[in-house]
Amino acid sequence: MAPFKSIGAVELSSIGVGYQVQDEMLKAASVRLLVARTICSGKYFIVIGGAVSDVQSSVSSALAGAGEALIDHLVIPNVHPSVFTALGQSVILAAGEAQALGVIESFSGVSIIAAADAAAKAAKVKLFRIHVAMALGGKGFCLMTGMVADVRAAVQAGANEVRNRGLLVSEVVIPRPSPELFNEYI
Repeated sequence: MAPFKSIGAVELSSIGVGYQVQDEMLKAASVRLLVARTICSGKYFIVIGGAVSDVQSSVSSALAGAGEALIDHLVIPNVHPSVFTALGQSVILAAGEAQALGVIESFSGVSIIAAADAAAKAAKVKLFRIHVAMALGGKGFCLMTGMVADVRAAVQAGANEVRNRGLLVSEVVIPRPSPELFNEYI
């Protein structure tokens, strides 16, 4: 999706403030807007990519302008490249590729991006979906596949990232998943 080194995300409780903060973020530094939209339960979600210093400056401007509307934020300086493709839902799985399915579910969009990055860095897995808050009541989830041991390690690392934020809903590893679980990806 992009050769960015860094990703930043901001989750806000106000749609109006979300548009204002998005404008401030884009004017603050040379970043690329990856996601900007309303999400369930009346929130606004912004994800940007770019050089580390630009993303840090952009997110800092968001924090300065968000006030009480700020729910959560993050900057990941050396984001795993697979986070971008999974967030863009542009990953294709080959038939029979999945030996295990890993799922991490959180109460926020920002925390699921942090979980996906931690999971991808922890073990050899293929992130194939990061879903943020659309038709989920504000939750987020990420899906990954690989060898069972790798998926277990990745899910544990990602879930710990969300657990430390107090936002973990579930962490699941399914060995030898039914092929039907992947119908929309194969």
